[in-house]
Amino acid sequence: MRVTIQDSRTLVGTFMAFDKHMNLVLGDCEEYRKIKAKKGAEKTEEREEKRTLGLVLIRGENVVSLSVEGPPPPDNDGKEMPGGPGVGRAAGRGLPAAPLGAAPAGLAGPVRGVGGPAAGLMAAQAPAMGRGGGGPGMMPRGPPPGYGGMPPPPGYGMPPPMGMGAPMGMPPPGYPPRGPPPGFPPRGP
Repeated sequence: MRVTIQDSRTLVGTFMAFDKHMNLVLGDCEEYRKIKAKKGAEKTEEREEKRTLGLVLIRGENVVSLSVEGPPPPDNDGKEMPGGPGVGRAAGRGLPAAPLGAAPAGLAGPVRGVGGPAAGLMAAQAPAMGRGGGGPGMMPRGPPPGYGGMPPPPGYGMPPPMGMGAPMGMPPPGYPPRGPPPGFPPRGP
């Protein structure tokens, strides 16, 4: 590859790498620069000076032009080194591969001891003592209020059936009569 840079030097070498800034790496690089003859001399010819540099990194900001100097080096195509008896396998990171059909490590579920209670505590359990039983400290099981079982005592939970009970504005049966609001004198007969 032949690279011309801003100060008119030309670098010729094997193109090895580049990046997004167009920085270049050339191997076995040689620098060519043209030197003008001194003013005192009658000859006004320029001479070209060659210098061997080796491995060079060229800042992309200084690159003016790139051109191909020659064909790429011949590829060996593996003729010099025959293949070995090994089997090609993907390189891992030291983790064993999950068996077919199983979740990979780390995706199989919660880790024991981290997070909520153990799975055994969260599983449904059969009642210990018949229909209404439960363990010590547990509420007895049964239908929710209003769905079967004993009806509530009169005046609690539900309004009385139509035609029964006190008229509107009066306390329900079983409640003491209401007096005047606080701060008012009691009414007499």
